[in-house]
Amino acid sequence: MPHLLDCIGNTPMVTFSNIGKNHPQQFMGKCEHLNPGGSVKDRIALAIIDSAERQGLLKPGGTLVEATAGNTGMGLAIVAAIRGYRLICVMPEKMSEDKRQMLRSMGAEVVVTDNAPPDDPRNFQQVARRIAQERKNCFWTNQFANTANPIIHETTTGPEIWKQTNGQVSAFVTGVGTGGTITGVGRYLKRMNPNIQIILADPRGSGLASLVNTGQMGEDGAYQIEGIGSSVVPEVFDPSVVDFAVSISDRESFDMTHRLVREEGLLVGGSAGTTVAAALKAQPHVVGDGPIVALLQDSWDRYWSKIFNPSWMAKLKEQQAQ
Repeated sequence: MPHLLDCIGNTPMVTFSNIGKNHPQQFMGKCEHLNPGGSVKDRIALAIIDSAERQGLLKPGGTLVEATAGNTGMGLAIVAAIRGYRLICVMPEKMSEDKRQMLRSMGAEVVVTDNAPPDDPRNFQQVARRIAQERKNCFWTNQFANTANPIIHETTTGPEIWKQTNGQVSAFVTGVGTGGTITGVGRYLKRMNPNIQIILADPRGSGLASLVNTGQMGEDGAYQIEGIGSSVVPEVFDPSVVDFAVSISDRESFDMTHRLVREEGLLVGGSAGTTVAAALKAQPHVVGDGPIVALLQDSWDRYWSKIFNPSWMAKLKEQQAQ
């Protein structure tokens, strides 16, 4: 009989019925929000734990420690529950209260940090590393540097996209959190067809779009989209696989997220809005005539207090109008 962890991956691909219908190319969404834990991060959570167990880095009853925007934490919580590990999730305070409560409900200890830059000791990655060093029988899963991250996307997500489009995909679009997805998928698709374009969807305020397009990191800016964008280059991210980047504002991201829910019935979060908005903007620059595939990273159920809260959205629009 299938095990819950066997249900990770092999997510469906859907064609957008309404969004992009006036464009000459087909737009498709890779439904990673339908993984058991509600996000693409289920893939790396299982892969990282499998790898650590094979290497003898995890002891029975041990504790996993991860710096997470929430989604990797959810994936790790599922694996931890099934395999008998404890879990500590370290999250920046900008992440939604919904994610914190979901993780606590699954038995994780949640540590909330300031929204500090990467070189600040208060930064969530720095705090996670210290916790893993200071507490007994802890394993730092370290998604931002763990090579199991891009490898699982190169061996599963990329081949799935190739098969589901019958090898006709022209472009793949996603954001960078750790960079594992775009790196792994990009490597696989480029190996199958070097003409396939890999496109970065980046929040306006992240420095990665400038890095891809000009070779220099852009200046930091504030943005509300969770889980993607960075002021530093994540260790597992390989910018050489990316053809070009598109910057998307919070307003564009959230408007598209609501459109995906209302016009396509796709119950997704804000990073999916960023990705699909970038896919539409990128279309005139896509060389092939096959489908453009956008990754739908996570589920809407972790954003009730923000994106799908009218009061929060109204306050954000008021702030941005000032």
